Amino acid sequence: MNRLLTIVKLFGLCLFSHLAFSASAQNFNAQKSGVWETQNFQFQNGQSMPSLKLGYTTLGSPQNEAVLILHGTAGNSIGMLNPAFGGQLFGPGQVLDAQKYYVIIPDALGTGQSSKPSDGMKAQFPVYNYNDMVKAQYLLVKEGLGVKHLRLVLGNSMGGMQALIWCADYPAEVGRIAVLAAGLSQSPM
Repeated sequence: MNRLLTIVKLFGLCLFSHLAFSASAQNFNAQKSGVWETQNFQFQNGQSMPSLKLGYTTLGSPQNEAVLILHGTAGNSIGMLNPAFGGQLFGPGQVLDAQKYYVIIPDALGTGQSSKPSDGMKAQFPVYNYNDMVKAQYLLVKEGLGVKHLRLVLGNSMGGMQALIWCADYPAEVGRIAVLAAGLSQSPM
């Protein structure tokens, strides 16, 4: 019994350490967070919302080449700034240096500061899928932030599946994609 208790404590300590490390976001060049709102959003299944919000974080200057970073299922834009991910990409001299690129990291529908069922609509929230998430991101990038072309769309897990949709639906706006740990099928959210 003592050994089991020790193992449980050790597991708990490891889990706490992992969560504390991965949750701590760093600050990067010209880091800003916001919420953009679009009106009369039409979902792929025909449902609509009079107002849809998308949370986002940007790094760097809008005058620089833009890159779009898409998080996984349980993530959000701030989570992508942790030392294990953002700390390896967005710092000075790193591959996506926020002094050289305009880094856009949206909260997917249903996460972070973006519209989600728990905002009040609960079961009345429209059924949505990855195509709807990408359409909302596209509107944020084009209309909300005024970006005409993305040098790169990089997505992790669910974000990787969204990157593939970006490439298929908006090929003229995307220079390259990078897909990390993603599958090739989806189901409604």
